[in-house]
Amino acid sequence: MTEDTARVVQLFKDPPVSPPQHDPQHDPQTAPKAVPERVPPWVRAGRTVRSIVTHEHTRATARVVTRHGAYVVGGAGVLAKRTWDGRSAARYERMMRIAEAAGNGEEAKEWEERGRQFRAARHQRRMDLLTLPQRAAKAMVVGTVTATGGLLGVGTLLAIAEKDPSMVLAPIMGTIDAIRWAVVIVTLVWGPALWLAPWLGFLGLWNTGRRRGAAPNWALPARERAAGAPITPSIVVTALRDLGIAPLRASIKAMEDNGAGMLSPIVLAGCGVEVDITLPTGSSTAEVMARRRKLAENLNRHEHEVHLSVAPAARTVRAWIADSGALDEPIGPSPVVIDPDITADYTKGRAPWGVDLRGDAALISLYQRHMLITGLSNQGKTASLRALALWLAHDPSVVFWIGDLKGVGDWRMFTGIAEVLIEGPTDDHVIDVTEMAEDGVEEMNRRLLDSSGATFPPLVLIVDEAQVAYGCGAVGADKRPFGGAKATSRYFQAVKKIHDQGRAVNVTIWEGTQDPTNENLPKRSREGNHIRASLVLGTESQARMALGDNPINAGAAPHKLRQGLDKGTVVVAGDGVKLAPGQPAITIRTHYIDGDEATELATRIKARRAGIETRTRVDTNEAEQVDHLADIATVVGSEPRVRTKDVLARLAGRNPGAYGDWSFLDLKRALDEAGAGPYKSDGVMVVSRDRLLRALTNRDGEGSASADG
Repeated sequence: MTEDTARVVQLFKDPPVSPPQHDPQHDPQTAPKAVPERVPPWVRAGRTVRSIVTHEHTRATARVVTRHGAYVVGGAGVLAKRTWDGRSAARYERMMRIAEAAGNGEEAKEWEERGRQFRAARHQRRMDLLTLPQRAAKAMVVGTVTATGGLLGVGTLLAIAEKDPSMVLAPIMGTIDAIRWAVVIVTLVWGPALWLAPWLGFLGLWNTGRRRGAAPNWALPARERAAGAPITPSIVVTALRDLGIAPLRASIKAMEDNGAGMLSPIVLAGCGVEVDITLPTGSSTAEVMARRRKLAENLNRHEHEVHLSVAPAARTVRAWIADSGALDEPIGPSPVVIDPDITADYTKGRAPWGVDLRGDAALISLYQRHMLITGLSNQGKTASLRALALWLAHDPSVVFWIGDLKGVGDWRMFTGIAEVLIEGPTDDHVIDVTEMAEDGVEEMNRRLLDSSGATFPPLVLIVDEAQVAYGCGAVGADKRPFGGAKATSRYFQAVKKIHDQGRAVNVTIWEGTQDPTNENLPKRSREGNHIRASLVLGTESQARMALGDNPINAGAAPHKLRQGLDKGTVVVAGDGVKLAPGQPAITIRTHYIDGDEATELATRIKARRAGIETRTRVDTNEAEQVDHLADIATVVGSEPRVRTKDVLARLAGRNPGAYGDWSFLDLKRALDEAGAGPYKSDGVMVVSRDRLLRALTNRDGEGSASADG
C-alpha cells in the first residue's frame, strides 16, 4: 500500500446498507387477515333467545304476569268454593270430620245437627219452587189490579180537586211514561254495562285472589318475598306436604280435611308462633326433623328461624317458627347491668342469662352445678360464661378461683373479687391452673372429712379455654403430665374428682372450651357436668360431644346456628334451667356484657365485698401466720356492728383454708382474747367495729411499748 493510498479519507461513517426486501406475507398492511370462525345460525338464535329469556326485564315481566294471573285464578277458586259451600252441606261435613278427628264428639254432633237443619231448609226451598209459577201469576194479577185501582183512585181525587175529568187517567199515563223512560235508559245503558260486566267480574276475581295471597312466593315483589308470610294452617300443611316424604304426602292427600287435623292451634310464642304437628302413621318424627332446611324454605323462612323438637305426645313434632328477621334483632341489655340494686343468692337465686325463643327471660340456677360451655372461636363463649360469674359475684359468700388460659384480660376485672386469678396461655400458666384445680380437690376433701356438719361457703373454680390445659404437654417431676386426656393427666384427674363429689360440699367447676374433640375435651370430663351449653359448632358430631346424644336426637342443633351471626346464642341441656315437659334442651339468646360494662359491674361488686387480695398463682407453700383480729376487722369494714354469722361467712370467703371450718366458739375465743368479745344487739350476737379498733390500737400500743423497752 502506497502512502497516497493510505491517506484516502472515507466520506461516510458506516458502509451502505441495502434496503430490506419486501415480504408481502409479513407486511401488516398486506398480510391476509384471520377469518373469524363462522357460528351456525341456530347457535346464534339460541344465544339470543337465552339472553332474552334470562334478562331481568323478561323475568320481571314474567313475575308480574304470573302474579296477576294467579290472583284471577285463585280468586275464581275462592268464589267457586264459597258458592259450593253455600249451596251444599260440604262445610258442615268438613267441620264434622275435623271434630271427629280431634275426638270432640259433642262438637261433631252439633255440626251434624246444623247440617240436618241446612238440608231441611234447602229441601223446603226446592219444594217451594214447584208452586212458584202459580204464586207469581197470582201475585202479578193482584198487584196489577191493586196498582190500577190505586192509580184510578188518585186520578179521581185529582179530577175532583182540579174540576177536570181528564185528570182521572193522569196517574196511569204518568206511570206509563215512567216505564217508557225506564226502558229508554236501560236500552242506553245496557250496551256499555254488558261490555263492562266481564271486566268488573274479572277485577272482582283479581281482588279476591290478591287478598287471599293466591300468587306463588317467587312471583311476589321483592319486599313482600323478603318479609315472609304469616304462618297459617294451610301454609304449614302445604310445607309438610312438599317435604318430599312420600308416605306423608299420600296421607295428607287422603285426609278429608286436607291435613288440618294434624295441627294443634297455632299460638303466639315470643317473636314467632308454635304449633304441634301430629304425624300420620307411616311417617316418623326423625324424617321431618332431618328436613328442617327444606321445611323452613317451604315456610318462607331461613333455616335458623325454624326450630323443631319432639313433643311429649307420640308421633308429634313441635315446630317454633320465628317472624321473618326477628332473630336478628337485639334482645336488650342484661338486668345485671341496668339494675344497680340487683342481688344474687347462690342457693335459691337464678341468674338472668338471656331470653329464650319465646321471648321469656331465661333464668338459670347455679346451685351446686358443674358447667361446661363450648363453641367455635370468637362466638361469645367467654362473654356468656363471664355474665354468669358477674351475677353470682353479687353474693359475697361465693369464693372464686379463676384460670384464664387465654390471658388477654377478659377476666381481669375480677381482680379484687376472685381469690385466685391466673392469666396466660403458656405451660407455666397451665401448671398453675392444674395446681389450682388440685387445691380445689384438697379443699373438697377437707370439707368432706369435716364432721362438724357445718355449711361451707361456695367455692367456684372457673377455667376458661380449658382445651389449652387438656392439650398441654408439660410433665411434672413425678413424670405425670399436667395436661392430656389420659388417666395420668393431673388436670383431668382433678376435674374428674371435683365432678364426682364436689357439689356435695359446694365445690363446683365451670369450664369453657372451644372446638371440642375427644382429645381436648375427654368424654368423662364433659359428661360430668350438670349444665352443658353450646354456641355455634361446625358439625353434628361436635354438637353431640357438647350436649350429648339425647338432646341432639330430640332436635337440639347448635351446629345449625350461623357462625358470626348468632354470637351469644347457646343451646343448653341439663338441669339448672327450666325446660318444657319432654324437652331436653333450650335455646337461649344471652345478654351481652361488654368489657366496659363488666369493669363497672366489678367495681360495684367490690364495694359490696370485703377487701380480697387476689393471687396470680396458687400458694403451694405452708400457710403463713394468720392475724385473726386484723382479718375480722377487715371483713367488718366500716359497718358499726355485724352479725357473728355474717362475720364467719366473710372470713370463710376471705381465707377458706384458715376460716372454712370456724364455728361461733372459735370466733368468740379469738375476740375474747383481744378484749373485743361479741355481744347481743336486738336479740342477735354481733361484733362491734369500735371494740375491734380499740383492741387493735391497744395491741399495737403494747407492741410499740415492748419494742421501746
